[in-house]
Amino acid sequence: MPVHQFATSLTYGDAISDEMLEIRKALRRLGHESEIFVKFYDPRMAHLVRDYREYRRWSAPGNTVLFHFSIGSPVSRLFFRIPDRKVMIYHNITPHEFFLDTHRILTRECYKGRLELRLFKDKVDLALGDSEYNRRELEEAGYPNTGVLPIVLDFSKFDVPGDPLTAEIYGTGKTTVLYVGRVIPAKRFEDVIKAFSWYKRRFNPDSQLILCGDYRGMERYAAGLFELVDRLELADVFFTGHVEFEELVALYRLADVYLSQSDHEGFGVPLLEAFYMNVPVAAFAAGAVEETMNGGGAVLRRKDPLRTAALIDRVVSDRGLRDRLVASGRQALEKYSAENVGRLLNEHLRRVGAA
Repeated sequence: MPVHQFATSLTYGDAISDEMLEIRKALRRLGHESEIFVKFYDPRMAHLVRDYREYRRWSAPGNTVLFHFSIGSPVSRLFFRIPDRKVMIYHNITPHEFFLDTHRILTRECYKGRLELRLFKDKVDLALGDSEYNRRELEEAGYPNTGVLPIVLDFSKFDVPGDPLTAEIYGTGKTTVLYVGRVIPAKRFEDVIKAFSWYKRRFNPDSQLILCGDYRGMERYAAGLFELVDRLELADVFFTGHVEFEELVALYRLADVYLSQSDHEGFGVPLLEAFYMNVPVAAFAAGAVEETMNGGGAVLRRKDPLRTAALIDRVVSDRGLRDRLVASGRQALEKYSAENVGRLLNEHLRRVGAA
Protein backbone atom coordinates (compact mmCIF):
# COMPACT_ATOMS: atom_id res chain seq x y z
CA MET A 1 0.00 0.00 0.00
CA PRO A 2 1.59 3.35 -1.02
CA VAL A 3 2.61 5.74 1.77
CA HIS A 4 4.23 8.93 0.50
CA GLN A 5 5.58 12.10 2.11
CA PHE A 6 4.95 15.76 1.36
CA ALA A 7 7.17 18.65 2.49
CA THR A 8 8.03 22.14 1.34
CA SER A 9 11.72 21.32 0.93
CA LEU A 10 14.42 18.70 1.27
CA THR A 11 17.69 20.28 2.40
CA TYR A 12 21.14 18.77 2.78
CA GLY A 13 22.07 18.27 6.45
CA ASP A 14 18.71 19.47 7.80
CA ALA A 15 17.29 17.35 10.63
CA ILE A 16 13.74 17.21 9.28
CA SER A 17 15.03 16.35 5.81
CA ASP A 18 17.14 13.57 7.30
CA GLU A 19 14.06 12.33 9.13
CA MET A 20 12.07 12.16 5.88
CA LEU A 21 14.74 9.97 4.35
CA GLU A 22 14.76 7.71 7.41
CA ILE A 23 10.96 7.47 7.37
CA ARG A 24 11.08 6.47 3.71
CA LYS A 25 13.58 3.72 4.56
CA ALA A 26 11.29 2.49 7.33
CA LEU A 27 8.23 2.54 5.05
CA ARG A 28 10.01 0.58 2.34
CA ARG A 29 11.21 -1.97 4.90
CA LEU A 30 7.56 -2.39 5.89
CA GLY A 31 6.71 -3.11 2.25
CA HIS A 32 5.15 0.22 1.27
CA GLU A 33 5.80 2.02 -1.98
CA SER A 34 7.13 5.37 -0.79
CA GLU A 35 8.36 8.60 -2.43
CA ILE A 36 9.06 12.14 -1.20
CA PHE A 37 7.32 15.08 -2.94
CA VAL A 38 8.62 18.64 -2.38
CA LYS A 39 8.65 22.13 -3.90
CA PHE A 40 12.31 22.99 -3.18
CA TYR A 41 15.37 20.77 -2.84
CA ASP A 42 19.11 20.95 -2.56
CA PRO A 43 20.69 19.98 -5.92
CA ARG A 44 22.64 17.28 -4.07
CA MET A 45 19.30 15.69 -3.12
CA ALA A 46 17.66 15.85 -6.57
CA HIS A 47 17.77 12.09 -7.08
CA LEU A 48 15.85 11.54 -3.83
CA VAL A 49 12.74 13.63 -4.51
CA ARG A 50 9.90 14.31 -6.92
CA ASP A 51 8.17 17.59 -7.71
CA TYR A 52 5.04 17.88 -5.56
CA ARG A 53 2.99 18.86 -8.64
CA GLU A 54 3.54 15.38 -10.06
CA TYR A 55 1.55 13.87 -7.22
CA ARG A 56 -1.77 14.41 -8.96
CA ARG A 57 -0.84 11.43 -11.16
CA TRP A 58 -0.09 9.27 -8.09
CA SER A 59 -3.01 10.30 -5.92
CA ALA A 60 -5.61 7.68 -4.96
CA PRO A 61 -8.05 7.19 -2.06
CA GLY A 62 -6.12 4.07 -1.00
CA ASN A 63 -2.85 5.96 -0.62
CA THR A 64 -1.64 7.60 2.57
CA VAL A 65 0.31 10.87 2.57
CA LEU A 66 2.43 12.05 5.49
CA PHE A 67 2.73 15.84 5.39
CA HIS A 68 5.50 17.64 7.28
CA PHE A 69 3.59 20.81 8.08
CA SER A 70 5.22 24.18 7.39
CA ILE A 71 4.16 27.77 6.93
CA GLY A 72 2.26 29.07 3.90
CA SER A 73 3.32 26.44 1.41
CA PRO A 74 1.61 25.56 -1.89
CA VAL A 75 2.44 21.96 -0.94
CA SER A 76 -0.03 22.25 1.93
CA ARG A 77 -2.74 23.53 -0.41
CA LEU A 78 -2.32 20.46 -2.62
CA PHE A 79 -2.19 18.16 0.39
CA PHE A 80 -5.56 19.28 1.69
CA ARG A 81 -7.23 18.83 -1.73
CA ILE A 82 -6.19 15.27 -2.54
CA PRO A 83 -8.53 12.34 -1.71
CA ASP A 84 -5.76 10.24 -0.05
CA ARG A 85 -5.63 9.39 3.64
CA LYS A 86 -3.92 12.32 5.35
CA VAL A 87 -1.46 12.27 8.25
CA MET A 88 0.13 15.54 9.33
CA ILE A 89 3.46 15.65 11.17
CA TYR A 90 3.92 18.84 13.18
CA HIS A 91 7.45 19.99 14.05
CA ASN A 92 6.32 23.19 15.80
CA ILE A 93 6.16 26.80 14.70
CA THR A 94 8.04 29.31 16.84
CA PRO A 95 5.55 31.75 18.46
CA HIS A 96 5.58 35.06 16.60
CA GLU A 97 6.29 37.07 19.76
CA PHE A 98 9.94 36.00 19.65
CA PHE A 99 10.46 37.92 16.38
CA LEU A 100 8.58 41.16 17.12
CA ASP A 101 11.73 43.26 17.60
CA THR A 102 13.98 41.58 15.06
CA HIS A 103 12.20 40.28 11.95
CA ARG A 104 8.91 41.68 10.63
CA ILE A 105 8.40 38.98 7.97
CA LEU A 106 9.00 36.05 10.33
CA THR A 107 6.69 37.67 12.88
CA ARG A 108 3.93 37.70 10.27
CA GLU A 109 4.63 34.23 8.87
CA CYS A 110 4.81 32.53 12.28
CA TYR A 111 1.59 34.26 13.34
CA LYS A 112 -0.12 33.11 10.14
CA GLY A 113 1.32 29.63 10.49
CA ARG A 114 -0.18 29.12 13.91
CA LEU A 115 -3.53 30.40 12.64
CA GLU A 116 -3.32 27.98 9.70
CA LEU A 117 -2.62 25.12 12.09
CA ARG A 118 -6.11 25.55 13.57
CA LEU A 119 -7.74 25.67 10.12
CA PHE A 120 -6.68 22.13 9.24
CA LYS A 121 -8.01 20.30 12.31
CA ASP A 122 -10.93 18.73 10.40
CA LYS A 123 -8.95 17.96 7.24
CA VAL A 124 -6.59 15.19 8.38
CA ASP A 125 -7.15 11.64 9.58
CA LEU A 126 -4.32 11.83 12.12
CA ALA A 127 -2.03 14.57 13.43
CA LEU A 128 1.35 13.62 14.89
CA GLY A 129 3.76 15.73 16.91
CA ASP A 130 7.43 14.80 17.07
CA SER A 131 7.18 15.32 20.83
CA GLU A 132 4.45 15.11 23.44
CA TYR A 133 4.83 18.88 23.78
CA ASN A 134 3.93 19.30 20.10
CA ARG A 135 1.14 16.71 20.34
CA ARG A 136 -0.44 18.77 23.12
CA GLU A 137 -0.33 21.85 20.87
CA LEU A 138 -2.21 19.89 18.22
CA GLU A 139 -4.78 18.78 20.77
CA GLU A 140 -5.21 22.34 22.03
CA ALA A 141 -5.69 23.46 18.41
CA GLY A 142 -8.67 21.09 18.15
CA TYR A 143 -7.26 18.04 16.37
CA PRO A 144 -9.38 15.05 17.48
CA ASN A 145 -6.87 12.28 16.63
CA THR A 146 -3.28 12.88 17.69
CA GLY A 147 -0.14 10.93 18.52
CA VAL A 148 3.63 11.19 18.89
CA LEU A 149 6.25 10.16 16.36
CA PRO A 150 9.74 11.09 17.60
CA ILE A 151 12.24 12.30 15.04
CA VAL A 152 14.31 9.40 13.74
CA LEU A 153 17.93 10.38 13.12
CA ASP A 154 20.81 8.68 11.38
CA PHE A 155 23.54 9.27 13.96
CA SER A 156 25.99 7.08 12.07
CA LYS A 157 26.72 10.03 9.79
CA PHE A 158 28.67 11.53 12.71
CA ASP A 159 31.15 8.64 12.59
CA VAL A 160 33.61 10.65 10.51
CA PRO A 161 36.80 12.49 11.53
CA GLY A 162 35.41 15.98 11.00
CA ASP A 163 36.97 18.95 9.26
CA PRO A 164 40.71 19.18 10.13
CA LEU A 165 40.92 22.95 9.53
CA THR A 166 38.07 23.61 11.98
CA ALA A 167 39.77 21.37 14.52
CA GLU A 168 43.01 23.31 14.07
CA ILE A 169 41.37 26.75 14.32
CA TYR A 170 39.39 26.06 17.49
CA GLY A 171 41.51 23.27 18.98
CA THR A 172 43.55 25.64 21.14
CA GLY A 173 43.52 23.52 24.27
CA LYS A 174 40.99 25.83 25.95
CA THR A 175 37.97 24.36 27.72
CA THR A 176 35.21 24.61 25.11
CA VAL A 177 31.54 25.41 25.74
CA LEU A 178 29.41 24.81 22.64
CA TYR A 179 25.90 25.77 21.57
CA VAL A 180 24.37 24.84 18.20
CA GLY A 181 21.25 26.40 16.74
CA ARG A 182 19.90 28.95 14.34
CA VAL A 183 20.65 32.43 15.67
CA ILE A 184 17.13 33.61 16.54
CA PRO A 185 15.78 35.27 19.71
CA ALA A 186 13.95 32.15 20.92
CA LYS A 187 17.29 30.36 21.30
CA ARG A 188 18.48 32.96 23.85
CA PHE A 189 22.09 33.09 22.77
CA GLU A 190 22.46 36.06 25.13
CA ASP A 191 21.79 33.82 28.13
CA VAL A 192 24.49 31.39 27.00
CA ILE A 193 26.90 34.32 26.67
CA LYS A 194 26.06 35.61 30.17
CA ALA A 195 26.59 32.18 31.77
CA PHE A 196 29.90 31.80 29.93
CA SER A 197 30.97 35.25 31.10
CA TRP A 198 30.61 34.13 34.72
CA TYR A 199 32.39 30.85 34.00
CA LYS A 200 35.36 32.52 32.32
CA ARG A 201 35.74 35.20 34.99
CA ARG A 202 35.05 33.20 38.15
CA PHE A 203 36.13 29.65 37.30
CA ASN A 204 38.24 29.20 34.19
CA PRO A 205 39.89 32.04 32.25
CA ASP A 206 41.39 29.46 29.87
CA SER A 207 38.05 28.74 28.17
CA GLN A 208 36.18 29.56 24.96
CA LEU A 209 32.57 29.72 23.82
CA ILE A 210 31.62 28.56 20.32
CA LEU A 211 28.18 29.64 19.07
CA CYS A 212 27.43 27.64 15.95
CA GLY A 213 24.50 28.69 13.82
CA ASP A 214 23.35 30.60 10.77
CA TYR A 215 22.44 34.24 11.41
CA ARG A 216 21.63 35.26 7.83
CA GLY A 217 18.36 37.21 7.98
CA MET A 218 18.85 37.74 11.72
CA GLU A 219 21.55 40.40 11.48
CA ARG A 220 19.71 42.73 13.86
CA TYR A 221 19.56 40.13 16.62
CA ALA A 222 23.14 39.02 15.91
CA ALA A 223 24.33 42.64 16.16
CA GLY A 224 22.83 42.81 19.64
CA LEU A 225 24.76 39.68 20.61
CA PHE A 226 28.02 41.11 19.27
CA GLU A 227 27.35 44.27 21.27
CA LEU A 228 26.71 42.22 24.41
CA VAL A 229 30.06 40.45 24.04
CA ASP A 230 31.78 43.82 23.64
CA ARG A 231 29.95 45.34 26.61
CA LEU A 232 31.01 42.43 28.80
CA GLU A 233 34.59 42.81 27.48
CA LEU A 234 34.47 39.09 26.90
CA ALA A 235 37.24 37.37 24.95
CA ASP A 236 37.19 33.96 23.26
CA VAL A 237 33.58 34.04 22.05
CA PHE A 238 33.24 32.81 18.47
CA PHE A 239 30.22 33.03 16.15
CA THR A 240 30.79 30.51 13.37
CA GLY A 241 27.77 31.34 11.20
CA HIS A 242 26.58 28.51 8.97
CA VAL A 243 28.95 25.54 8.92
CA GLU A 244 29.19 22.48 6.71
CA PHE A 245 28.48 19.11 8.29
CA GLU A 246 32.15 18.08 8.62
CA GLU A 247 32.84 21.35 10.45
CA LEU A 248 29.96 20.65 12.85
CA VAL A 249 31.38 17.22 13.62
CA ALA A 250 34.75 18.79 14.43
CA LEU A 251 33.09 21.28 16.81
CA TYR A 252 31.26 18.53 18.69
CA ARG A 253 34.54 16.64 19.03
CA LEU A 254 36.19 19.72 20.57
CA ALA A 255 33.36 20.47 23.03
CA ASP A 256 33.75 19.87 26.76
CA VAL A 257 30.19 20.97 27.59
CA TYR A 258 27.08 21.63 25.50
CA LEU A 259 24.98 24.45 27.00
CA SER A 260 21.43 25.34 25.89
CA GLN A 261 19.44 28.23 27.34
CA SER A 262 16.70 28.24 24.69
CA ASP A 263 13.26 29.51 25.70
CA HIS A 264 11.36 27.55 23.05
CA GLU A 265 12.01 24.09 21.64
CA GLY A 266 9.48 21.85 19.95
CA PHE A 267 12.08 19.10 19.95
CA GLY A 268 15.83 19.84 20.12
CA VAL A 269 17.93 17.82 17.66
CA PRO A 270 21.35 19.26 18.68
CA LEU A 271 20.80 17.94 22.21
CA LEU A 272 20.70 14.42 20.80
CA GLU A 273 23.65 15.07 18.50
CA ALA A 274 25.68 16.14 21.53
CA PHE A 275 24.60 12.97 23.35
CA TYR A 276 25.80 10.85 20.44
CA MET A 277 29.11 12.71 20.32
CA ASN A 278 29.68 12.01 24.04
CA VAL A 279 29.41 15.66 25.04
CA PRO A 280 27.86 16.29 28.50
CA VAL A 281 24.73 18.42 28.07
CA ALA A 282 23.24 21.07 30.35
CA ALA A 283 19.97 22.56 29.08
CA PHE A 284 17.23 24.83 30.37
CA ALA A 285 13.90 22.97 30.57
CA ALA A 286 11.89 24.99 28.03
CA GLY A 287 9.25 23.48 25.76
CA ALA A 288 10.13 19.91 24.80
CA VAL A 289 13.75 20.05 26.04
CA GLU A 290 13.38 17.76 29.05
CA GLU A 291 11.22 15.34 27.08
CA THR A 292 13.77 15.24 24.26
CA MET A 293 16.62 14.64 26.70
CA ASN A 294 14.74 11.57 27.97
CA GLY A 295 16.63 11.34 31.26
CA GLY A 296 20.01 12.24 29.77
CA GLY A 297 22.25 15.16 30.67
CA ALA A 298 21.57 17.85 33.27
CA VAL A 299 18.23 19.69 33.15
CA LEU A 300 18.25 23.30 34.42
CA ARG A 301 14.99 24.31 36.10
CA ARG A 302 15.72 28.03 36.23
CA LYS A 303 18.09 30.48 34.64
CA ASP A 304 20.84 31.71 36.91
CA PRO A 305 24.07 32.49 35.04
CA LEU A 306 26.33 32.12 38.07
CA ARG A 307 24.85 28.76 39.10
CA THR A 308 25.04 27.59 35.48
CA ALA A 309 28.69 28.63 35.36
CA ALA A 310 29.33 26.66 38.56
CA LEU A 311 27.68 23.60 37.00
CA ILE A 312 29.89 23.91 33.91
CA ASP A 313 32.93 24.06 36.18
CA ARG A 314 31.85 20.95 38.05
CA VAL A 315 31.17 19.01 34.85
CA VAL A 316 34.61 19.94 33.52
CA SER A 317 36.49 19.20 36.75
CA ASP A 318 34.58 16.16 38.06
CA ARG A 319 35.37 13.23 35.78
CA GLY A 320 32.82 10.99 37.48
CA LEU A 321 29.99 13.46 36.92
CA ARG A 322 31.04 13.97 33.32
CA ASP A 323 31.05 10.23 32.68
CA ARG A 324 27.58 9.84 34.25
CA LEU A 325 26.15 12.63 32.09
CA VAL A 326 27.68 11.14 28.94
CA ALA A 327 26.37 7.67 29.78
CA SER A 328 22.87 9.01 30.49
CA GLY A 329 22.89 10.75 27.12
CA ARG A 330 23.84 7.61 25.23
CA GLN A 331 21.11 5.67 27.03
CA ALA A 332 18.55 8.38 26.17
CA LEU A 333 19.17 7.82 22.46
CA GLU A 334 17.58 4.36 22.54
CA LYS A 335 14.18 6.07 22.28
CA TYR A 336 15.16 7.48 18.89
CA SER A 337 16.44 4.32 17.26
CA ALA A 338 15.19 3.56 13.76
CA GLU A 339 13.66 0.32 15.04
CA ASN A 340 11.67 2.03 17.79
CA VAL A 341 10.42 4.89 15.63
CA GLY A 342 9.62 2.47 12.80
CA ARG A 343 7.44 0.44 15.17
CA LEU A 344 5.57 3.59 16.26
CA LEU A 345 5.13 4.67 12.66
CA ASN A 346 3.58 1.32 11.77
CA GLU A 347 1.17 1.62 14.72
CA HIS A 348 0.06 5.06 13.53
CA LEU A 349 -0.45 3.78 9.99
CA ARG A 350 -2.69 1.04 11.37
CA ARG A 351 -4.80 3.75 13.03
CA VAL A 352 -5.64 5.21 9.61
CA GLY A 353 -6.04 1.84 7.89
CA ALA A 354 -2.75 2.01 5.96
CA ALA A 355 -0.97 -1.00 7.47
